[in-house]
Amino acid sequence: MATQKRANQADIAERLGVSVSTVSRALANEIGISDAVRRDVQRMARTLGYKSKHNMAVVTGDKRAVALVPLGSATSGLSGFYFGIVEGMREQAAAAGMALDLRLVNESAVTLELIRKQVAQANAGGLLLAGIDGWDELAAWSTEAEVPVVLVNGSDPMMRISSVSPANYYGAYMATQRLLDAGHRKILHFTHSYRPTIRQRQRGFEQAIAKTAGAVGTVVHTGERHTKELLADLLAGKHDVTAAFIWNDIAAVEMLEGIYGVESPLPPNFSIIGFDDLPLASIATPRLSTTRVDREAIGRGAVRLLAEHMDGEMAVQQLEIGVSMVAGETVFPG
Repeated sequence: MATQKRANQADIAERLGVSVSTVSRALANEIGISDAVRRDVQRMARTLGYKSKHNMAVVTGDKRAVALVPLGSATSGLSGFYFGIVEGMREQAAAAGMALDLRLVNESAVTLELIRKQVAQANAGGLLLAGIDGWDELAAWSTEAEVPVVLVNGSDPMMRISSVSPANYYGAYMATQRLLDAGHRKILHFTHSYRPTIRQRQRGFEQAIAKTAGAVGTVVHTGERHTKELLADLLAGKHDVTAAFIWNDIAAVEMLEGIYGVESPLPPNFSIIGFDDLPLASIATPRLSTTRVDREAIGRGAVRLLAEHMDGEMAVQQLEIGVSMVAGETVFPG
């Protein structure tokens, strides 16, 4: 059987359209070679499996990454969610020998110019964006500047930027199925449509309802009713439902007292299930039944994926982290 030819410096030079001398100097980290050329050569060497006698760790920003974490989420009820992700990032970065610069940013003010400045200030060769979805200019800049980007708890439906997120569709399907298995056939889903990740939860809910004979699903968006307004509607009997799947734990916990209070007009077996398993879900009374997201695994997966891209992997990847059900105390037989 023919053996596969080993890659050599001439192969790298041919792929990149540069001289063999340039390849040799870039691999040796010699002065006089631009950072962009050095990155190209070393990434191509890794891609082709070229074995160099030199240490191919890029001496500038190639082993440095910056992670932009949303300030609003980090200081609000979602702080537990992003704290877990950040801890996972830190753990994996330390294991991979990556210098990770974590920075809080106002997610409503994230622009391409802000991203450029943050990457330049950190001298970073890669970027993690937490809670932010991809857009055209970001994808174009990432390609042009050769700075790999990974969206953390975000997505790019056009598949130009890699991402790591919970299994939103299947998690929502499981949450809805749990209510169906308990005997409920009239179920409300409270959600919002601002982000592609959350829209996947609505899809999972609708699919579970569609597969169950006699089941009827009602969808209410945050743009139509706020949490307190929806709770008032439920207590007033405006929705003919016996259970509710709420898009996150924060909104679900806000409704618990009204649903299970002594003066609630709802039947005692009215059931509610959330999503995320935030710390507040475990201290709520009663303990919220919910869907657990492994936030640390999201952080670890994002850093691993970014490291692959920084090492030359070009394929866009959409990594989903599995979820699990938390029994809690708010799902009753229908």
